[in-house]
Order: sequence, then C-alpha cells, then structure tokens
Amino acid sequence: MSTPSPVPPNVDPPALAASPVEERLIFEGHPALLPSVGSLFLCLVTVGLALIVYWFRRAGTSYRVTSQRIVIDRGFFSKTLDQVDLFRVNDFVVERPFSQRLMGTGNIRLMTFDKTTPTVELRGLKTDVVKLYESMRAAVEVARRTQGVRMVDYEQ
Repeated sequence: MSTPSPVPPNVDPPALAASPVEERLIFEGHPALLPSVGSLFLCLVTVGLALIVYWFRRAGTSYRVTSQRIVIDRGFFSKTLDQVDLFRVNDFVVERPFSQRLMGTGNIRLMTFDKTTPTVELRGLKTDVVKLYESMRAAVEVARRTQGVRMVDYEQ
C-alpha cells in the first residue's frame, strides 16, 4: 500500500486543488518616466520641475500581468490594488499615438466583464505593446478554457 504524500504545513489543501495550472509572469514593470514627446517638451519648458511630478506618478504605479490575472498597484503613500482575472477580459485596444511611438511607449486598454473595473488601462508601457497584446490575448484564451468560460454574442 502507498501512503498519501504529506501536504506542506504552510499550504492550504483546497488551494492546491484550485490552481492546476502554474501562473507565469508575462509582464511586470512601471509606466515610462516620459511616455510621450509632449511630456519631454513639458520637462524642458519647466526646466525639469515636471520631471519630479512624472517620477512620483511613475514610482506610484506598477503593472503585473500573469497568465491568470492583471494586477495594478497605484499610489505612493496610500496604495490601491486592482486585480482582474484574465478570463474576464472581453476586448483589447492597443493605442500607439505618434508622440508615444517616438518615445517607444504605448497603451493597452482592456474591456472586461468585471463589475468593479469594467475598463483597465495600462498606460505608458515601455515595451513592444503589440507583442504584449498578443501574449495577453493567448493567455486570455487559455484562462477561459481552464475556467470553462464561453463567450456568447447576442445580436438583435
């Protein structure tokens, strides 16, 4: 006879059964310090004083996108943590305005079925936003299959 393997003391057994797929990191970072040419111009006009405001704004926001959820942490002194499960994402909008493309940044806007955060915006991302969008889109499909969620579109 075989004996069941012991569960580590710091792990709840229902939590083990609830996560059959390992969560992997897709993107983690902060918004760009100077996301557009306009912000660069404003820093030059104000002799760098606007850079202080941009630094605090950047330091107070962090994004974490995994294969199961999107976590946005906002605030410098008082913190707000928003989390949206990927299977709730309905639609993506990738924004790459000209002034941001010159700086190598972009935005991703997500429409979700989450009641508390129907729209999630990842602004000023200093990465290839199209590649990140493709990774997130694939992760949304996997998350939907894992959760057994199906999208039904009704038209009048």
